[in-house]
Amino acid sequence: MSTRTPAKDAHSTSSSLISRVRRQEPAAWARLSELYGPLVYHWCRRTGLAAEDSADVVQEVFRAVSLAIESFHDDRDGDTFRGWLWTITRNKIRDFARNQHGKPQAAGGTAAHAQLIEVPDREPDTEEGSPTSPPVTRLIHRALEMIRTEFQESTWNAFRLTALEGCSAPQAAKELGSTPQAVRQAKSRVLRRLRAELGELD
Repeated sequence: MSTRTPAKDAHSTSSSLISRVRRQEPAAWARLSELYGPLVYHWCRRTGLAAEDSADVVQEVFRAVSLAIESFHDDRDGDTFRGWLWTITRNKIRDFARNQHGKPQAAGGTAAHAQLIEVPDREPDTEEGSPTSPPVTRLIHRALEMIRTEFQESTWNAFRLTALEGCSAPQAAKELGSTPQAVRQAKSRVLRRLRAELGELD
């Protein structure tokens, strides 16, 4: 676990992960891979790829991300890095399936090949109006662990009680010896930072 001293008001001093990746910061690329690699791997497995093939496609996805990161735009309502990443992953899965065409088929044969070619446009495990899927929940928790040390303990506890444990702002304020307004502001700061880390719009 990091022993770094928590920053003051990290939301105002930390640039987004995507911005750091665009600046070709090595630590940012490592963080991006650690954060999103498991999700991309899950997507590959979810669409029918074997474990070894999924690992290969994950590498191809992040190679494509490194070449195309400048083309990612989050200036329109609904734009997210995760959605952009799914589009790349879907295309790489289809490329893999096409490259396998004509080669000896493993378990599943031509039916499995057809399934890969017809990967849906929508991200796996998500439906309109459904709760956040488990893979995305795990992504969020990985991101929260990464940014946790950027906040003072009081800020983090206010966020934890309200956003993760379901307490109301007045309840959390009473437990923390704070005010509901301060609790809401703390929660908002962490959420803004989380969205920046995940390439989401504020």
